[in-house]
Amino acid sequence: MDLLKLHYFVQVVEAGGFSRAAAQIGLAQPSLSRHLAQLESDLGQRLLQRTGRGVAPTEAGLALLAHAKALLEQAEVARNELRSMQISPRGRVLVGLPPRLAPLLAAPLVEGFRERFPRALITIAEGMSHSLQEGLIAGRLDVAVLFDPHHSARLDLELLLREPLLLIGPPQAPELPAKLALRELSDYPLVLPSAPNAIRNLVEAKVRPLGIELKVVAEVGAVQTALALVARGLGYSVLPQSSVRAADGQHVGLRSARISHPEIRNRLVLAVPHARPATRLVRETIELIRGIDLRHLLAGG
Repeated sequence: MDLLKLHYFVQVVEAGGFSRAAAQIGLAQPSLSRHLAQLESDLGQRLLQRTGRGVAPTEAGLALLAHAKALLEQAEVARNELRSMQISPRGRVLVGLPPRLAPLLAAPLVEGFRERFPRALITIAEGMSHSLQEGLIAGRLDVAVLFDPHHSARLDLELLLREPLLLIGPPQAPELPAKLALRELSDYPLVLPSAPNAIRNLVEAKVRPLGIELKVVAEVGAVQTALALVARGLGYSVLPQSSVRAADGQHVGLRSARISHPEIRNRLVLAVPHARPATRLVRETIELIRGIDLRHLLAGG
């Protein structure tokens, strides 16, 4: 049955006549009469009968009236639900973050997501950048923030931030100079993240062409572990500037020197699959990430 004709039928019954209903609907009376005549023809029933005051429903009309109201109410519920979904859709977004960034970025990201999409779910997956990159390509993640990812034709990469790498020394070690030439790294016993860590790959890519031999005394799986070993006086490390700022509360007095000639800077990038269409939830999650002041967060603000 045509919902529009049912709506007109209900309006005529409740108004008690065609002229009053036509005025309320904003439709010419002859046109309204034609719609009702078509409805009666479709159903094979006489629905309205004329009275001294206008029209009233027949027995068949009364039976239809209850069904018509129920159908129109259900249609309105469906319409409102679809509108609600358009305003606040359901669904799930999977976001990959490196362990060093997740504690800083997760809170403002989830807060913004929940405010914008109260009916949807955001899942934060933590992992090393190379694992997150594989997850994006395999379809296990919708979007990720990565440190120095390898180039892939299957991903779209957007640079968010670059920060310098520093030589980090123990509090009890002699004061480091403000700047340190890259070649001078070979003079220090180093505690470095083990490959395929993005920091390790970046350092190796800089020193290998110059024939610089690094004195690596220990390899670890995470930046936090490297900092803990350095704080105990077990060596030095090469880490991003933000990792030192983030560790100030735990490891007070760490020495640092900015590496120069040449300088080493990492890249923090936003990565999404190239060929997979992004849903509205994914697109707006990307905008939320772009809107977060990462430089301020990484600076300890």
